[in-house]
Amino acid sequence: MKRVLITTAIIISIFAFQLEARSQSNTSKGRKVETTVATEKAAVEKLIFAYRDALNASDANKVTALYTKDGVLMASAAPTAEGADQVRGTYQYVFDNFNYDLQFNILEIEVSGNTAYARSTSKGSFVIKGSGQTVADENRELFVFEKVNGQWKIARYMYNKAK
Repeated sequence: MKRVLITTAIIISIFAFQLEARSQSNTSKGRKVETTVATEKAAVEKLIFAYRDALNASDANKVTALYTKDGVLMASAAPTAEGADQVRGTYQYVFDNFNYDLQFNILEIEVSGNTAYARSTSKGSFVIKGSGQTVADENRELFVFEKVNGQWKIARYMYNKAK
């Protein structure tokens, strides 16, 4: 009887040890996934701020470089621009006529594999180059991102007036 109890105690101990080891492994995997998602969200956030900086610098080439080659720009009250040439052309037209000073507030970033989206708002002003008039500007934005060769790029971007 004593042998059966000792054997049972050893088996239960081994089983408990294996369960604990699995639990710790799953916890570390969970932390790794959380860390990866946080890292990807930070990279997307960095891209949004790079977009803001290129926009405020009136640099159509820098803005276009942040898009995928087949990126789509859906600007408020403007035709849809599809592909790098149209996207660059739209931004060049805008920068030829306006100077921007906008700040972005990121409301949400979600990442799933090689795709992500973000919602943001922007607020600031733009100057109409022809007249020198400064106009207050406030928008809400929706970005869709795609990871291309390990780098996040803007795949789709849509904005409209917040008010």
